[in-house]
Amino acid sequence: MPSRRQIREAVVQFLYCVDLEGGADPLALRETFWDFITESDRRRLQVATLRTLQHLAHGREVRLAEFVERKPNADAHLSARPEAERLKLELARIEALESQWSAAFHRLNRVQTNGDDDDVAAQLAQAFEALFRIDRDLAASRLRFFEGVEDHPALKGPLEAVAATMRRLQRISERLRMVEEPENFPDHADLAKLRESRSEIQALRQDADLLAGGVLTQKEQLDERIGTVVENYVPERIDPVDRAILRLATYEILHKGIPSKIAINEAIELAKRFGTTDSGRFVNGVLDRLANGANQLQG
Repeated sequence: MPSRRQIREAVVQFLYCVDLEGGADPLALRETFWDFITESDRRRLQVATLRTLQHLAHGREVRLAEFVERKPNADAHLSARPEAERLKLELARIEALESQWSAAFHRLNRVQTNGDDDDVAAQLAQAFEALFRIDRDLAASRLRFFEGVEDHPALKGPLEAVAATMRRLQRISERLRMVEEPENFPDHADLAKLRESRSEIQALRQDADLLAGGVLTQKEQLDERIGTVVENYVPERIDPVDRAILRLATYEILHKGIPSKIAINEAIELAKRFGTTDSGRFVNGVLDRLANGANQLQG
């Protein structure tokens, strides 16, 4: 699970982005922002997915070669039975899709994984999408072939050799479904890293979105409260990073029940990381006065 620090850093960056130049539409900015903020995590996830896929697809080439070797004999039996023409066409479609699968897998393996985070993540995402799409079509085509064989009992024996190879290839397709949706296979040890990485990215976005949404909903009230301890306070006159940090910390103190000492210390750390050399001292002074005022009101 993401740490509180990770969540708050993401929130400050999001608040900063939506508040520039009079404020962007948070909903319109959200997807672009999360693509940017998670690009390193997405790259690591995509590379881990590639490694897992390579492991689970091991042995496919041998099975595919066996399929190619056995197909001509199956074609001969199907050609001798005009009533099985659709079955023959389906087998030809399977052969074509198998070739497309191999080409897509080859392209996936050629992606250079040591480049720019966002570029690598985008290339891998496109390559995975293409491979998974072909594999779903292939799995559906194999299923139609198996069902078609059931309609021609006399062909079961002659087609068993090629059907057996297709079933072995189908098991690899089933493994791809696990890679594509690892959360649906919680007991599979090979997918543990993928499940954890996906879960962390999703949790970070969910928690940060919730916290940022609360700040944005209360923004006017938060600015009013900050204005009580900052002389002649006008939000636009304050550095946008400092402004985002002040709003977040004020929201947490007033609405989330975070102890003021913790909120202030964390805000100072955020100011040191994202602000100017004077940001830490400025944020500390404002929040200290605000917290003292809140304590006096409560007292």
